[in-house]
Amino acid sequence: MSIADHELSGLLVKVQKLKPLVHNITNVVVTNFTANGLYALGASPVMAYAPEEVADMAKIAGAVVLNIGTLSSEQVEAMIIAGLSANRHGVPVLLDPVGAGATQFRTDSALKILREVKVSLVRGNASEIAHLVGEAREIKGVDVGESGSDAAANIELAIRASQELGTVIVITGKEDIITDGDSYRIISGGDALLTQVTGTGCLLTSVLGAFAAIEDDILQAGTAGLAFYGAAASRAAERTAEVGPGSFQIAFLDELAKLHPHSLKGHAAVKEFVTRKVEEV
Repeated sequence: MSIADHELSGLLVKVQKLKPLVHNITNVVVTNFTANGLYALGASPVMAYAPEEVADMAKIAGAVVLNIGTLSSEQVEAMIIAGLSANRHGVPVLLDPVGAGATQFRTDSALKILREVKVSLVRGNASEIAHLVGEAREIKGVDVGESGSDAAANIELAIRASQELGTVIVITGKEDIITDGDSYRIISGGDALLTQVTGTGCLLTSVLGAFAAIEDDILQAGTAGLAFYGAAASRAAERTAEVGPGSFQIAFLDELAKLHPHSLKGHAAVKEFVTRKVEEV
């Protein structure tokens, strides 16, 4: 079943109107790009890391995004403090387990956060998500290996991870998968140029945070965020495919800023499926 564009476009309008505050505890590589991307979308970014202030910042945010890209023990503790504060104040928490599986510390840190904080959505590539549920897949740095390319296996993985971890799961790739364990959606759009710009996955998680800040249905919020993000990338690629990733990065920010309710037409599509039991998928 296809999800109609109008079911998602209202959420974009709401983000642009309300300009939700997204509290990011993210990595040093992507901070600037993430902030600029959220501004372009219409949201309001804040980056606050100190353990002494993250609880106060989290409680006034629309969403809290935890990204373990350049993590330390102190940062993990700050993430947990922020996450628990968000939980107490009804603020959704999103986790980007960057590089989970590359080192034991990364995997353990992501799992520690998931144990101690109620996380509304986890977004990662197939290898990262697999390592969160004890499945070994090839990973090189923060990049997914070829083992993450099987669409049917990734759907099964996403559903199982959602059911085991008790959260909405997003696996991004050539097509994106989002599931709450009961149903799943496949979002087509985007462009391969996204893989040539550092931080596009991290920005995506923060964009999903902006949509989660204005919509209680996290599955629907995530779907809208994925679709509009993919549409912006597709439009940017049309303008810059013959130029290269540097031009694409700037064009992508421009296209995020130009998003409107009809931007999905011809650039992104969403299909929804009801899940069967994991062992039958």
